[in-house]
Amino acid sequence: MKPLLIKDFRSYLKIERSLSDNSVEAYIHDIELLNKYQEDKALGKSIESFTLINLRDFLKWLFENFEFAETSQARIISGIKSFYKFLVLENYIKTSPAELLEAPRTKRKLPVFLTVNEIDSMYAQIDRSTYEGERNLAMLEVMYSCGLRVSELISLKLSDLHLDEEFISVIGKGDKQRLVPINPNAIRLLKLYIQEHRVHIAIKKNQEDFIFLNKRGTSISRQMVFYIIKDLAKKAGIRKNLSPHTLRHSFATHLVEGGADLRAVQEMLGHESITTTEIYTHMDREYLREAIQSYHPRNKK
Repeated sequence: MKPLLIKDFRSYLKIERSLSDNSVEAYIHDIELLNKYQEDKALGKSIESFTLINLRDFLKWLFENFEFAETSQARIISGIKSFYKFLVLENYIKTSPAELLEAPRTKRKLPVFLTVNEIDSMYAQIDRSTYEGERNLAMLEVMYSCGLRVSELISLKLSDLHLDEEFISVIGKGDKQRLVPINPNAIRLLKLYIQEHRVHIAIKKNQEDFIFLNKRGTSISRQMVFYIIKDLAKKAGIRKNLSPHTLRHSFATHLVEGGADLRAVQEMLGHESITTTEIYTHMDREYLREAIQSYHPRNKK
């Protein structure tokens, strides 16, 4: 495997996945094991061209030759899936052969989310006197109020906006289109950005329809969205380990806490299965449990 590929994957894990150094090294080790399997079996193909059958055979080889706990097995499979997802994102391959790899069932970790006050605190750090500031405020409000993935946000186009009807059209996973409601505040910030600030950018050819642009006139990158969110959280004194997905988790959590129907949340998030959305009911219960432990007089020392 090319050293440059490992270097790029390492950067992806650090910047976009926000993993700790130890986690990054564990994921890299998983890919090195995959590479060792490829060499030992003398398959005559690169790991970039592996099929699902190759990956299942790799796992069989791995668990026959090494002793791993259930959690380690799950992490290795997660690392393999992340690697092939990275290859898809960077256009090395078209589809991931790891999509159907099954991991041992482990207790699901609840995702990090922000409170409304924390989100407002991040917004307050934005310098609205600049083009970037107005863009960032509109961008984050659209992301939070519509529950978008970062990939959906950066690919959002002017032709996807139906603001008079208060909806936007989103292309999600598997190129599936869904209509998502957009609130009046997000609409107001979007119109302000588009009509008063975006018009002053020299837009590059074939980029005219993308909404969120950098100063060079091209669509903003995933990495830049990560950087913006981390920078604002740091300035706001928020110590949680954040990523753009945190705003999506916050959107869903706040809806469930407010009593929204789970099927409606599933539809807005674009989840294939209701079981994926159900984690937010667990988050709601955990929030209630923590509130009781913190404030009930019987729990106070």
